[in-house]
Formats: sequence, C-alpha cells, structure tokens
Amino acid sequence: MTATRVLVLNSGSSSVKYQLLDMRDSRRLAVGLVERIGEENSRLKHTPLTTGGASRERTGPIADHEAALKAVAEELAADGLGLDSAELAAIGHRVVHGGQSFTEPTVIDDTVLAEIERLIPVAPLHNPANLTGIRTARALRPDLPQVAVFDTAFHTTMPESAARYAIDVETADAHRIRRYGFHGTSHAYVSRATAELLGKGPSEVNVIVLHLGNGASASAVEGGRCVDTSMGLTPLEGLVMGTRSGDMDPAVIFHLMRVGGMSTDEIDTLLNKKSGLIGLCGDNDMREIRRRIDEGDERAKLAFDIYIHRLKKYIGAYYAVLGRVDAVAFTAGVGENAAPVREAALAGLAGLGLAVDGDLNAVRGDEPRLISPAGARVAVAVVPTDEELEIAAQTYTLVGKNI
Repeated sequence: MTATRVLVLNSGSSSVKYQLLDMRDSRRLAVGLVERIGEENSRLKHTPLTTGGASRERTGPIADHEAALKAVAEELAADGLGLDSAELAAIGHRVVHGGQSFTEPTVIDDTVLAEIERLIPVAPLHNPANLTGIRTARALRPDLPQVAVFDTAFHTTMPESAARYAIDVETADAHRIRRYGFHGTSHAYVSRATAELLGKGPSEVNVIVLHLGNGASASAVEGGRCVDTSMGLTPLEGLVMGTRSGDMDPAVIFHLMRVGGMSTDEIDTLLNKKSGLIGLCGDNDMREIRRRIDEGDERAKLAFDIYIHRLKKYIGAYYAVLGRVDAVAFTAGVGENAAPVREAALAGLAGLGLAVDGDLNAVRGDEPRLISPAGARVAVAVVPTDEELEIAAQTYTLVGKNI
C-alpha cells in the first residue's frame, strides 16, 4: 500500500491526545494534546517532529470534539501533514472497553459503533468519549478506514477460571459481569518487547508485566497470551493506584451505605478518585511521596508500604499462575522511573530468582534494559511502553489486510 501514515486518536471526555506516525519506520511525525474541551480556557499543544520545529500552543474556547479535531487538522496541515493527505492510510482509535465482542482491532462501521455504545454501562467514563472521537473523525474523513483498538482485547485470552467472578452465573451473564482487564495495548507491547530484549519470540517467554502509572495493572503473559490480569469489570480492581483503591472487601460498600449513609455516587467517587495513594497520604505523585519519606513522613511511608505490599502479592500470585517466569517487566510512569519502587517490589524474592542490581536499577534511560544481576534466573526489565505505536501498528496491519 502506498499510504503509510496512521493518525492515532485517544479521545477523553474533555481531551484528545493524538500522534501521527509513518509506519514505514514507525517514526513519529507529530504529537499533540487538546485539553479542557468545552471550556473557555481550552488549550491545544502541537509538536511537529519532522523538522525539529518548536511546539505551538493555542488557547481559547474549543466548543466540542468536532472543533478540537478541526483544530488538530489545521495544525497538521500547517506542517504539510494534513488529514486530506493521500499518504494517510487510516485513523486508529483507542477504545477502552470492547467487552467480549471485540478480541482484536476492528474496522469501524455502524454495527461496531452500536456495539461500543451498548457497552457504555460497563465503561460509562470512557466509551462515550471514545465514541465522540470516532464519530467526529468519521465525519471529517468518511472515506478513510477507521480502526478501533480495544484496551480489553489483549485480555480476552484469559481462561474462564480467571475471567469469571464467583457469583450467580445467570446474574453475571445477564449484566455482562466478568473480568475484562485494561491497559491491554501496553501489556501487549511490553510483553512482546521484553521477549525481544531477551532475544526470543513472544511464544517462548512467560512474562509478568507491571504497568505502574497513576492507573496501575499487572498481567501474567504466557507465551504471548494473557492468562490473568489485575483489573476486572472496571479499572478499579487490583493494585493500589494513584486515586483508586484496588482490591478490597466488597462489603465495605454496604457498610458505607448502611452505616456511613453514603450514596452510590459518593462511594464511586471515593473509591475511584479519593482512594489509593492520594487517599492514604494526600499525594498521588510517587516522586513527592518518596521526598516526604526521605524527610521522615510516616503517613507517606505507610502509603508506600501498602502500595508495595499489594504489588508484591500480585507478583507472587502471577508467578504461581505461570509456573515458570522468564521475566518481570516494569513499565509506565512509575514503573519506568521510580527505582525505589522496583527495588522494594522485588526485595526478599531472591528465592524465586527475582532481584535487581542496584547500579543497573539506578540508571535512567528511554530504551528497554535489564536491571537484574548477571546470570539471574529470572530477568528483570524496564521497558518503556508505547501504546500509540501499538495502536498504529495494529491499525496499519489491519488496514493493509483490507486493501
């Protein structure tokens, strides 16, 4: 195919992140962000990468996603990269929830849109915004293939024993209650990149992937296929996160309703936005938490210890699920940059072949690298994630098959 560019769009409720890539060499041509859509102080930051030009910003009201994408198109056109270019092969959209219906990237048509809309009850914060971005992009370029790449797709290989909750089957099926998992494009990219770092194919390697950002998730990847992951019906389950509680006794919710007099919406806000690290110590920035620990702040130390305790439990659990582990890979903002988190998470696990080399762990860099001691039974790696590249690659591969 002659067209080799893919525009990746990640549409949030009031933002649009975008990247334009040339898939001949996976090179980024431009990146940008539109934020505070619908407000008077909307902001667009656009960075062209083809000429080394400086970033450009525009501020002022951007009424809706249609206006946001038109502004993006104008910025791209100013760099000779417009949406009307014959070199644009497709637009790839991040869609958070694909349920059981979508197990791989999918060319978007009206039927696909209807199914994504049907899944809104299990992703009320994400799928509506994703749909808005898709509909706007289709209106701007109705002739261009548009592809949905789903956060949940990588996890659809989980066996039923991992995906099912132990509740009444008929009730679960009626309301589509099961464990779906999220951050799938990151887990797919990082597990594959880890195998490459070890000089092996994905099918040869068992990897525990730890995606640690403000949102955090773990996955057990066996021979390139996810067999378990920490997030569930929603991104609330699993690890302690920046503002989310992760695992807890469901009866806490009943207690808060009956004894605390809290409404469903109040509890939802508590668990998703006022819990995790910010609920424990008032900060959800790991750098600030470490600074406070260094100054002797006991509340920050307890938050860090709870975060690490949960993380270590999942590492041990997924070691048991996989039976054989070839590598543990840390990724995302905290995983890639917080050496103390990596060290603490694996402390005391030498009996499982897990350890970090202090000097290697202290090194910072943008490339995948090993931080385990030479000759370690299990490799420990830091692998910068690249969800946009993963979305672009899946989009380009699919579009190539359909042309």
